[in-house]
Amino acid sequence: RLLFLSTNWFNYIQIERATTVSNDIIIVVLVSIYTTIGKLGMFLVKATLVCLLVCGKVHSFLFKVNRFRSPMAFDQLDRRGEAIPTQPLMPHEADGIIFDIDGTLANSWKLGFDATQVILQKYNIPLIDEELYHQCTRYSTPERLARHAGLDPDNDQDFWTVGKRLADDFDCLYVGMVSIETAGFYDGIDDLILNLSKVTSRKVRIAALTNACVAYAHSVLKTNCPKSSIGVDREGIYENFLSIHGADTVAKPKPFPDGILQCCQEIGVSPHRCVYIGDSPSDGIAAKAAGCISIGVLWGSHSYESLKQAPFDYICMTVDDLRDLLLKVNN
Repeated sequence: RLLFLSTNWFNYIQIERATTVSNDIIIVVLVSIYTTIGKLGMFLVKATLVCLLVCGKVHSFLFKVNRFRSPMAFDQLDRRGEAIPTQPLMPHEADGIIFDIDGTLANSWKLGFDATQVILQKYNIPLIDEELYHQCTRYSTPERLARHAGLDPDNDQDFWTVGKRLADDFDCLYVGMVSIETAGFYDGIDDLILNLSKVTSRKVRIAALTNACVAYAHSVLKTNCPKSSIGVDREGIYENFLSIHGADTVAKPKPFPDGILQCCQEIGVSPHRCVYIGDSPSDGIAAKAAGCISIGVLWGSHSYESLKQAPFDYICMTVDDLRDLLLKVNN
């Protein structure tokens, strides 16, 4: 800029054919100012380049030292600015465990199926069979019921309006039907939760996330608290869940990661230090999007073939398999 301006001024004076002493002085002053600032500018540029070079070498050196010092390398950041470990965490090393409820903790599919039939019959919608019910458990309640009503989310403008109306009625009925008989824990689940809370090597924080309403989640967890399968009072099982959410208390339901991320935030554990456990392909997709380790279980509504197509890191056939994986009972 200085060169451009001084050159233009100089040319202007030449065009005016300045021959007086005053004009000569102006020319000398302009050239001197430009020369001085030009030298200073070049010095600053050179100094800046040297600083950048030195800082780059120091950063490179520290990065190499840090990689060799740390047992876990961090080569990239996720969308929240948190380091993503290049060496995968093992489930038994996790600081947070987040459970799905239906088909994972509670054997409640018959409760959901029966309540669905009641709502469909109330609105004169054709009843469904058990296979279709299981297939659609991957969706949130409003979306699932709207699909059962024959609506298409891409083509029917009232898809979500109808789905929400059906879901509101369903939730009122569904929550009231919860009992040990209709939504009891699978064998061994209660003891697994107790054992996780007793891990001494680290503090394991537990949470629950369902695509049903949050009132249902609380009802199922509270209902399953009075006794354990081994006859010991399960004081604190419900209290062990530091975060409990349903599709109606998170920004977006599964397969979106919003609910998992919210649970992670509330229990104070990074998603990369958490395990999410569920029985549906949407659970695996949500966990993958959140950056969690994901475990699929086969005692719920979905088959091995269905879970294999989802991005699960592990698939467990039995509760004992899950216990071994989370507690490292067997190698």
